[in-house]
Amino acid sequence: MQLNLTKPVCFFDLETTGVNISKDRVVEISILKVFPNGNKESKTWLVNPEMPIPPEVSNIHGITDERVANEPTFAALAKEINAMIKDSDLAGFNSNRFDIPLLAEEMLRAEVDFDMKGRVAIDVQTIFHKMEKRTLSAAYKFYCDKNLENAHSAEADTLATYEVLKAQLDRYDDLENDTKFLAEFSAHKKFADFAGFINYNKEGEECFSFGKHKNKRVLDVLEKEPGYFGWLLNADFPLYTKKVLTAIKLRTFNNKI
Repeated sequence: MQLNLTKPVCFFDLETTGVNISKDRVVEISILKVFPNGNKESKTWLVNPEMPIPPEVSNIHGITDERVANEPTFAALAKEINAMIKDSDLAGFNSNRFDIPLLAEEMLRAEVDFDMKGRVAIDVQTIFHKMEKRTLSAAYKFYCDKNLENAHSAEADTLATYEVLKAQLDRYDDLENDTKFLAEFSAHKKFADFAGFINYNKEGEECFSFGKHKNKRVLDVLEKEPGYFGWLLNADFPLYTKKVLTAIKLRTFNNKI
C-alpha cells in the first residue's frame, strides 16, 4: 500500500555516539523523503561528532573515529538537513523518544531553530509494539518477509522502516492511511518538550513531570519561584526543554503587558 500523503514525510534514522540526548552526537544521518505523488529523495551523511565514539558503540553501528575524522560536523550540515525536512512530517523507528529529540538538540546547537509546529511525527516502532511487540529486524521479517542486512546502518534501517510502515497499512484494516492518524496512534503520552520534563494536565496546561514541582503548573512555579527558571536554564537539561520553558515564561510576561 502506498502512503496517502498531503505533504512530504521524511523517514530518518540517526547513528550516534550514545543514547544521552543532551550530550551525545550524531555520526550518521539518513533521510528518505517521500512526496505525495510517490516520488522519493534520499540522502545519507557521515558526521564528525567532535567527540570520541566509544568502542562499544562503534561495535554496534561500525562507525569509528577514523571513519568520520574528515567528515563535516553537524553544524556544517544543519542548514542542508533542515532544508530537506522543514516542509515535511517526520517518521522513524523509536523516533519520538530518541531520534527527534536528539536531532532537535543538534539543530539548536547549530543555531538552526527546530520544532514540530505544523507537522506530525509517526513512530513506526510504537505501531509495531502496539500490534506485535518486537524489534526492527523482526518487524522487517514479519511484515516484509525479508532479512534486514546491515542492521544499524542508518540507510538500511531507514529504508526498512519505510517498507515496514507500508506493510503495516496493508496488514491492519484499522490503521488509517493518514499521517495525522498514524502520528496520534504512534504517540506516547503527550509532552510539551521532547525529553518528557514538561507534560500537560487535563486542561492542556504545561506541568513539570519531575522533581519537587512534579505535577505543578509551570506558570505557577515560575511566578512563585523566579529563581527556579534560572536554575533550569543553567542545569543540564536538553536545549529544546529550555526553549519550551523560555517560551512559557515569555508568554506569561506578554500576558501581563
